[in-house]
Amino acid sequence: MSSTIASSALRRSQLYRRHIEMGAEFITLGDRVVVSHYGSNQEKQQAQHLGLADLSTLPRAGFKGPGTPDWALGLAMELPVQPNRATLQSDGTLVARLSQSELLLASNLDGLSQCIASATEAQLAESVYSLPRSDSHSWLVLCGSQAATTLAKVCGVDLRAHKFANGEIAQTSIAKINGVIVRNDLGETLSYCIFSDSSSVEFLWDSLLDAMAEFEGAAVGAQALRDCR
Repeated sequence: MSSTIASSALRRSQLYRRHIEMGAEFITLGDRVVVSHYGSNQEKQQAQHLGLADLSTLPRAGFKGPGTPDWALGLAMELPVQPNRATLQSDGTLVARLSQSELLLASNLDGLSQCIASATEAQLAESVYSLPRSDSHSWLVLCGSQAATTLAKVCGVDLRAHKFANGEIAQTSIAKINGVIVRNDLGETLSYCIFSDSSSVEFLWDSLLDAMAEFEGAAVGAQALRDCR
């Protein structure tokens, strides 16, 4: 169900008012509100060129501690062998290994994740600690052929496609904000998930849109990302 104004009873992004000002149409996924689109019928093409989406209300989870890898494997997660790599699970969940003993999990674009549900419902093993990533970290997606060029304006890491492989992770500064960048392509479309401190998401959103302006980038909704897959 889409609507211009979402119920205050639902989980909304800290960027909600900015989305309203930009003419966003919303969709509810369970108890969460996500931007579906901004009224354009060309958003898939925009995303393929240069788009920025806010997925901050979709489910995320984190786990840390020496026992985390073995515990996660026991839940049938497929883990990257090395830190700073991410792997897509069969249900579309992104599992990012931030260190030997820390995992960040992000749901698929429909807000569904059996992987996250199983992990959050399971009893934690000894030396495994839960991290509330849905509350602590925002989740933006920068995508399109000009995405790496845009990131070069605000990030010192070389994130060009031939230097930064799909599934690779950079823990770095983006517009002077500490964050985690995960390359997670949408089909043939270059795409980066950006996780950062929720308290700074308004500044990061504005900074990225400003950096994108030179390349005719624009905000896009979750539907455009789905269409690119």
